[in-house]
Amino acid sequence: MIVYKGVSHPALCDIMGHMTTRHYMAMFDDGSYHFLYEAFGWTGAIAKSKDTGWADVRHVIDYQAEVAAGDLLEITAQLVKVGNKSITVIYSMHNRSRAELAATLESTSVYFDLLARVAIPITESMKTAVSGHLVSDS
Repeated sequence: MIVYKGVSHPALCDIMGHMTTRHYMAMFDDGSYHFLYEAFGWTGAIAKSKDTGWADVRHVIDYQAEVAAGDLLEITAQLVKVGNKSITVIYSMHNRSRAELAATLESTSVYFDLLARVAIPITESMKTAVSGHLVSDS
């Protein structure tokens, strides 16, 4: 599913002329909020009203190709694992301007009690709701 569309503006590029690492992460992070909404119906309003949210605990980024100023970017998400307290999602950043894969992010996030500051179990109803988004290993 597409979770983000954006542009690599000149201000996002480093002194070598390509998008700097910090902005890859910002785009992936923005896309993750769209993914959580599409998959679980979760929003920031739910975080405030129910004191539950998501905490990233692991990121693995692979940079595949340079992104330059002006490149059009699109991020897709694939849910690859639902555990008892965590999910793993693969995000892929596609450079539409160059028709190539720019980067991937493997992200593990835990369902989180915002008051107790601990990981909590993903409910059965959440697992059922998200099951249609789970990509098989085949």
